[in-house]
Amino acid sequence: MSSCGRLLETRATDDGREMQDGETEAMVDRLTGRLVAAGRNLVGIGQDELAKAAGVSIEKVRLTEATGSAWLSEEASLAFMRALESFGAIFIPDSDEMGAGVRLKFTRDDVKQIGRLESEGGPPLPDDVP
Repeated sequence: MSSCGRLLETRATDDGREMQDGETEAMVDRLTGRLVAAGRNLVGIGQDELAKAAGVSIEKVRLTEATGSAWLSEEASLAFMRALESFGAIFIPDSDEMGAGVRLKFTRDDVKQIGRLESEGGPPLPDDVP
C-alpha cells in the first residue's frame, strides 16, 4: 500500500447506478492530513466549515492537517471524505500510474446553486407526471 490510500471500490453516479447511504464516490480506505488539507483548500472552505461538516472540533481539523503524510484512522478518514465530498471534492485513489489525490466534482458556485435549488419550495411530492 502506498502512502496516500488504497482503492477499495469505485462507484460512479454518472453510470446510472445509485450509491448506497454512506458511500463515497471513490472509496479510499484512509486519508492523510495532506489530502484533507488539499481537499479543503480546493473546495475553498475554512477549517471551521470543515469541522462543522465532519462533526469534529476545529482543533481536530488543525491537528489532522498538521499530521502531513501520517495515516488517519478509518473513522476520521470517512468523516473527512464525506464532509469534503459534500462540498464537491472527489478523492482519487492510488493507481500504477500516479498517487492519490483530490479534485473538484463541481465548482464552488455550482455547489452553492445546487444547495439553493435543493432548499427551495415546499415539501417534496411524488412525481406522478403521465
